[in-house]
Amino acid sequence: MDGALSSLKDDFKGLRTGRAQTSMLEPVKVKAYGGEMPLSQVAHVNAPEPRMLTVTVWDRSLTTAVEKAIRDFGLGLNPQAEGQTIRVPVPTLSEERRQEISKVAGKYAEQARIAVRNVRRDGMDALKKQQKEGDISEDDYKRYTEKLQKMTDDHIKQIDDLLEQKEQELMQV
Repeated sequence: MDGALSSLKDDFKGLRTGRAQTSMLEPVKVKAYGGEMPLSQVAHVNAPEPRMLTVTVWDRSLTTAVEKAIRDFGLGLNPQAEGQTIRVPVPTLSEERRQEISKVAGKYAEQARIAVRNVRRDGMDALKKQQKEGDISEDDYKRYTEKLQKMTDDHIKQIDDLLEQKEQELMQV
């Protein structure tokens, strides 16, 4: 369940607010060397200005692949290659774009909730199996299921809180 929370936090880093941040491009995957690799393994990302990111590609042959991966990622960025360096201007956010990004944040949060519920389901299945095999008593089974449900509720509340914070951050002008 903690893994789902940390994954959600990483996903939220990729959703941009008003200014350029290197974490915006962390989730980008580049088709390179016969597979998909994180951008951080093929290039260095820097934010020299508040509205500009620069991506320095280490292997010149991957420049077009990196440019395409950034363009297709879905953040509305339009990278421009200059040799091994790719300049990525970060446009200001319109109200419509803020709402679109907010919807994406909602989808990320729902994926995290589903992951937490799947962990709960797996835990419940394991408890039922232990009870059937006689490893735990009826009272222990009830106590453990209540604990598991409380943990699930706590994690889902944390996810909802993170989503609310991100939406507020996105809607600030």
